[in-house]
Amino acid sequence: MAFASAFRRVLRGSSTTSMSIRSQFGSIRLNSTIPTLTSPKLFVSGLSRSTTDENLYNAFAPFGRLVEAKVIIDRASGKSKGFGFITYEAVEEADKAREGMNAKFLDGWVIFVDPARPREARPPPPPPRQDAFPSGFTTNKTVGWIGS
Repeated sequence: MAFASAFRRVLRGSSTTSMSIRSQFGSIRLNSTIPTLTSPKLFVSGLSRSTTDENLYNAFAPFGRLVEAKVIIDRASGKSKGFGFITYEAVEEADKAREGMNAKFLDGWVIFVDPARPREARPPPPPPRQDAFPSGFTTNKTVGWIGS
């Protein structure tokens, strides 16, 4: 019973504890870490499978001079993978686009706009196996010969 009345007070905002809770949430909101743009390239996620380069370009064109709008396509299906990249001529234009289009609807889906990060280096491929014979047979150290 006491919990329910305390909960009601917090929701109504009629107690000192609710003020401290609000101030804590306010500080979280003010101190949130939104990455600053250092490049005019943006990463757009949450795209519909039917989104095309042209749809993406038209959605982001009002915010500045676009250099490129590219939806990443799956090689097998030929449809969108659900993300893409936008490149503007200036960082300020990209920042306006990020603020204006983040968490908005495009082709019926909510999209999210973030600064693009540089592509991470892939690890080198593993070296070829030394115990493989030219005929395709390999040795299994515990059982013996295994081949196809």
